[in-house]
Amino acid sequence: MTYMEKTQVYLRKEELDALRKAAARSGRSVAEVVRDAIRKVVLKPQAAGPVAIWDGEPKRPSIDHDSVHDEP
Repeated sequence: MTYMEKTQVYLRKEELDALRKAAARSGRSVAEVVRDAIRKVVLKPQAAGPVAIWDGEPKRPSIDHDSVHDEP
């Protein structure tokens, strides 16, 4: 079993309502949603390796990468 410490957080009504709705939609407890959010946002791992800088299909193969400068 993982050791956990209890803490308290003050939230505005709309924040708590949204948190409860997110928990209900996902079938998890509010505490699980909070822990997951902390892991994803605060404890997120640093990006390693290449990172994509575009989406979609390439318009030409990489062998023709310089041809883009040949077009007027």
